[in-house]
Amino acid sequence: MFPLFGKTRTRRRAVFTLGATAITAVVLSTAGCSGSSSSTADGEFGFPQVAQNTSAKITVWVDSDRQAVVDAFEAAHPEIAVDAVSYDGSANGSNSFRTKMQLFDRAGSGWPDVVFSSQNNDASWASQASNGKQAFAAQLDKGLVPSDTLSNFTEGSLNPCTVDGKVYCLRNDLAQSVLWYNQSLMTQFGYTMPTTWEEYEALGKKVAAEHPGYIIGTAGDAWTPEVYFWASQCQANDVTGPREVTVNTSSDECTRAAKMLDDLRANGTVPNVSVFTPEFLQQYTGKVLMLAGPAWYAGAIFNNPNSLNVPAGELGVAAPLPWQGSDAVTGNVGGGTWFISSHSANLAAAATFAEFATTADDYQVEKAPGYPAYAPAATKWVAKQEASGYFGTSLQPLVEAGSQIWTGWGSGIFSQEAIWAKTITPAIAGGQSIADLLPTWQDAIKNQAQVDGYTVK
Repeated sequence: MFPLFGKTRTRRRAVFTLGATAITAVVLSTAGCSGSSSSTADGEFGFPQVAQNTSAKITVWVDSDRQAVVDAFEAAHPEIAVDAVSYDGSANGSNSFRTKMQLFDRAGSGWPDVVFSSQNNDASWASQASNGKQAFAAQLDKGLVPSDTLSNFTEGSLNPCTVDGKVYCLRNDLAQSVLWYNQSLMTQFGYTMPTTWEEYEALGKKVAAEHPGYIIGTAGDAWTPEVYFWASQCQANDVTGPREVTVNTSSDECTRAAKMLDDLRANGTVPNVSVFTPEFLQQYTGKVLMLAGPAWYAGAIFNNPNSLNVPAGELGVAAPLPWQGSDAVTGNVGGGTWFISSHSANLAAAATFAEFATTADDYQVEKAPGYPAYAPAATKWVAKQEASGYFGTSLQPLVEAGSQIWTGWGSGIFSQEAIWAKTITPAIAGGQSIADLLPTWQDAIKNQAQVDGYTVK
């Protein structure tokens, strides 16, 4: 995210915080309820609906970073009453969104009308009926959200929301990976920007020889595979159905990325360090020549006084790199999603809120910290970032990268970041090569996918 607008505004009213204890209380108090309110078996939007009340208040779950959207919505739509509930947004693999909806399923009531999630894999479970209960997520592309609205999202951005060809959520923002670089250092060293991953590796070798201590990337975060392997079209996460995934880390697309990382780790230009550690700041502040990573690196890493704090005018951005003979594609590290509950008694208001949160300039352009998934908003948001005077280059490569996210890396229930952090990160720290660990990584993905009910090929 790009923190160029200051801190999120303080809420005008109290926000209810719903934790595990509160959820349990709801379950106990409503467990005797049948949840058998009048419903339509074949609703007009493709799922069973309860009796609708267009004046009913809607309950919206948001994380702390999304609380500003509620204020913006209330200002724009005073006719719709909203109860905002603050929760963790399922951040850091907490799985709280899914866990809490399962508890409401047991109770037969209590579901919120709209939910924000910081994860991109929730449609994989929220779109599916479970234990005799209808799916939590409402289908959106059968009239609940207008087709012209859906078609204006950045190409491919709704893929994580799409299951069996049906759309179940709206994407809040994108976190497409690009190549960030320091213009001043590139000019000082007399280097030209690489145009392929092969040239990137060659530059790393040159930097190691001519300017030891400077780096062109990192390999110590849990999203390393999403930056390098996803961009190499490695078939480690090819989700082909609601419960089907193909995993093959032995292909050339996987081994070339692993070998490149091993070579650059060995010469010190892509160290095995997390960008959010004191070690990273102590060793590499002022020495980051370039860094492949998501859109939000600009604000979280570069334009952050508590991180690298790169001065205005020095940070440049280049388009995703291709491998020789391949098209340029990229990965994605984050971005949130908005779900409408199929149980909502006021689907019209819930849809109005979800559309506003993802498409309205009042929020996405004026207040949202991340790159909007909705293309018209993204165009205006980028123009505003460029006008800030911080960036040293055009942000058009960031725009182009938004539609270059490779579709062969899916959004299953299981977390690739959690698997990598548990299986590969410790082994790399222990001195093993990533190339040698590819079979171990494949087995770990397969095992976790099977635990989550996937058929693995």
